[in-house]
Formats: sequence, structure tokens, C-alpha cells
Amino acid sequence: MLVNRHTAAPAPSIPDEIRADVETLWRYHDMHHELRPCDVGIGLGSHDLGVAVIATRLFHDGLYPWIVFTGANAPTTVERFPRGEAVHYREYAIEQGVPAESILVEPRATNTAQNLEYSRRLLAERRIPVRSVLIMSRPYQQRRAYATCKQVWPEVDVVCASNPLDLDDYVRSIGDPRRVVDMLVGDTQRIEVYAERGFAIPQEMPGEVRAAFGRLVAAGYSARLV
Repeated sequence: MLVNRHTAAPAPSIPDEIRADVETLWRYHDMHHELRPCDVGIGLGSHDLGVAVIATRLFHDGLYPWIVFTGANAPTTVERFPRGEAVHYREYAIEQGVPAESILVEPRATNTAQNLEYSRRLLAERRIPVRSVLIMSRPYQQRRAYATCKQVWPEVDVVCASNPLDLDDYVRSIGDPRRVVDMLVGDTQRIEVYAERGFAIPQEMPGEVRAAFGRLVAAGYSARLV
């Protein structure tokens, strides 16, 4: 049989048998915050360059005068961002026209609590007053970022945002459906586990979210569980 070499390979996608449960978790982690001007934007480091994309876009939209990019490296990011997550985010933002003097880099944080604690310390050292923060993260990290910030930096007003992609577009941007589902499942577990450990404030978890989480774990999506 002849193969048409010009036919594109099918785009990676969520398997049909788990799609409804994945969409349930995807919706849960979106905080649906209305964007408004804040004193500073904070981009949380990860494997997803979309954090830098939305941080750059919102800076140009005038939502904040300062960006802090925060993040070192993790096993999942060192190949893509060998100089560190925050450093690569900064380079992207400068390429897109953000003035270098408007960007602060925090290159040591390896978890969300450190992202926020170290950013807070850096801003204090620069004597930048902060009453409100716009935190940018992966889409499925929004709820955890919000809950963590309210725990470690309770006095600031918090708005959360992500690069506005729907689930299928996000999966295509990452190129690995299983990785996305594993991360969604892991972040869902962390909502309760991290609150129990004192890392974040508690968040309500509806029954349908808990049930979808359980079915996905049972289906083998457990690589990112703690």
C-alpha cells in the first residue's frame, strides 16, 4: 500500500474514553478571574512557554508595570530550558518587546510556594510596593497557585491567568496528551494534600471533580501523584 508522505500525522488528542473526566478537571482548575490592573505580574516557571506568552501580552496590555519570572529547573524542564525557566521566560519577553528593566528574575524556586515567597522577597528588596499580584501559570495550576499565594502572601489581592487556550489547543501546544492528563490529575490531588500540609488554603472540591479524579487514577494516570 502506498503511503502519502505529505499527509500530516494526526494531532495528539485526549482519548475519547477519558475526555469527559479530563474536561471536568480542566474546568475546575480555571479560576475564571476577571483580569484587572495589578501592581506586578508573576510568571511561574514550568515546561510551558505559554506562561511567558501571556505575561508578555498582559504587560503590553498595561495590566502591570513589572514582571517577575520565577523558576529554576526541574527534571521535566531542564532539557527545554537549560539556563533555567525564569531566564528563558525573560529572554522570550525581551524578544517580544518588554523592556529589560521592567523584568525581574528569580532563578532559584523549585516549587510554587518558593515561587511566591522568593518573588515577594525580591520585590521587597527592590522596594517595589505590592498590594495586588497577577499570577500567570499553566492552565491547570491556577487553583493551586491561588491557594498557595493566599497562604504564603495573604495580604495581597490575587488574580490568576493563563494563556487562553482550550483543552485541545493546549494539548497540541504541549504535544503529549498523557503528560497533560498526568499533570492535571497531580494538581487535583495537590489541592487537598497541600492544604492538609499547610502549604495552601483549602479549596472546595465538588463531587464530580473528585469522581473524575478517581476514575483517571484508576485508569493509570498517576505519574504525578505525591
